[in-house]
Amino acid sequence: MRTLEQIKQASLITAIKTPYLTSGEIDLATYDFLVEQQIAAGVDGIVVGGTTGEGQLMNWEEHLMLIAHSVNKYSDKLIIVGNTGSNNTREAIKATEYGFASGMDAALQINPYYGRTSIAGVKEHFKRVLAIGPAFIYNVAGRTGQDLTPDIIEPLAQHENFIGVKECGGNERINHYEQQGIACWSGNDDEAHDARHTYKAHGVISVTSNLIPGLFRQLMDTKNDELNSSLQPLMNWLFCEPNPIAINTALMMTGAVKPVFRLPYVPLNAQQQALGVTLINEREEHEIIGQHATELVDQEVILL
Repeated sequence: MRTLEQIKQASLITAIKTPYLTSGEIDLATYDFLVEQQIAAGVDGIVVGGTTGEGQLMNWEEHLMLIAHSVNKYSDKLIIVGNTGSNNTREAIKATEYGFASGMDAALQINPYYGRTSIAGVKEHFKRVLAIGPAFIYNVAGRTGQDLTPDIIEPLAQHENFIGVKECGGNERINHYEQQGIACWSGNDDEAHDARHTYKAHGVISVTSNLIPGLFRQLMDTKNDELNSSLQPLMNWLFCEPNPIAINTALMMTGAVKPVFRLPYVPLNAQQQALGVTLINEREEHEIIGQHATELVDQEVILL
């Protein structure tokens, strides 16, 4: 297992997509292809079963299997972060214990969502899961309905297993934390280049790098305003509907994964797909995962 300092060196972590077979089961062969493309592009780590990887649509058996599989095959090449967070503290504890028993490097932990709790309850939740092993804290108020403000994060940052924050609250907050020595990874792909090079973020936990990992590697390594600007329309399109709808559609349009959705996710509509084809095909084929994009054939899409 890597040390906290080794984990903090990771500037590009991909929230990896989970692909499916036509039966609806996880497609491990295609998953391995996707992960190997990330390794070839120089990505530092992956989040397994995050929002993008649809951990929310998995049972714990599938979820923990995929973490263990990723550790077994790729822990020598990538930092393996298991999304073992839950709005149920007991489940988060159990999943996190199993994830670390499987050999993951770190957990991704989130504040309880939907059945929201008090600030005191949030603090106790994180205290329990941080005790188990190294963790990123994920702040995404748009999904949880509860912002993790600095008065919550700053005391947590003193914990020996606290790695840093995946922060969706914007670059000013990232800058505030980084000035105090609290490591941050941008959770907003469109802001990640500036977060890294202007606001001193440690890096990004990215959705877009599923599709264009090499280009995102460039954005994290070197300040490149021209490249960043050129990718903004594509990044904006990838969030035209709640994630992971567009990244799923994109990887299906490029043929990287089978056109199988787990409900409640469904493909982008025809107009949205047409725009995506244009934006994806503006890139060189070697820059994208899969081949040049084509719109999906409705009859071939499977909803399970």
